[in-house]
Amino acid sequence: MNFTNLTTELSGSIFIIKINRPKQLNALTRSTIEEIGKSVSYAINDKEVKGIILTGSGEKAFVAGADIKEFSSFSREQGQSLSAFGHMVFGQIESSPKPIIAAVNGFALGGGCELAMACHIRIASETAKFSQPEVQLGLIPGYGGTQRLIDLIGKSRATELLLTGDMITAKQAKEYGLVNEVVTLAELLPYTMKLMQRIVSKSSLTSKAILKCVNAHFSSLNEGYETETLEFGKSFETSDFKEGVSAFLEKRKPDFKNR
Repeated sequence: MNFTNLTTELSGSIFIIKINRPKQLNALTRSTIEEIGKSVSYAINDKEVKGIILTGSGEKAFVAGADIKEFSSFSREQGQSLSAFGHMVFGQIESSPKPIIAAVNGFALGGGCELAMACHIRIASETAKFSQPEVQLGLIPGYGGTQRLIDLIGKSRATELLLTGDMITAKQAKEYGLVNEVVTLAELLPYTMKLMQRIVSKSSLTSKAILKCVNAHFSSLNEGYETETLEFGKSFETSDFKEGVSAFLEKRKPDFKNR
């Protein structure tokens, strides 16, 4: 498959998707999210594929957030549309009938953390760091971060990280339950491949049934995702969002006016 922002590889029965924008630290644009959705759909529908691994190119970042310049001038409606699109693609990953593992090779910030959380399992390198820093832009997470973070690490810790935008290390992420295992960067892909090989050696029908049951446990959260989309869109109408983005682009501390 040919993509602008991704590379893909079939290794045996394992389909590897690598986000390939290293100069931008693999930041998510709408077109990148669209390509992720298309590549995941392809893998789900390909009978040769039994498992999917998502990772980033380079040694610095899995995905270091969204491409802020792309949405800095969005209206409420455009913001809600972007959030709904992200929910659709990330929901597709979460509800995949084939197992998907995130091999987090570096920064997983904002949309990158949300992408990793949408995967069924997360393996992190020792250099990985995680954060939902949207609050520093006068914004909220828009791709499911306010919901999946609670699922994975609990309400109290999730609320703290969402309200502060603080970054945590891979070690902390494992302690919190955000990632399953932490390995060296050199071991990351080999370890993830071995784990996936153990998974795909089992009955695909059984794996599909297990994933369906696991996702059914969280099926009542649809209202939370809808609320996130609405509030994400409303954030684009605030002066604080405009100040947050300006401060980020100008590399200074934001001066929020709470309006």
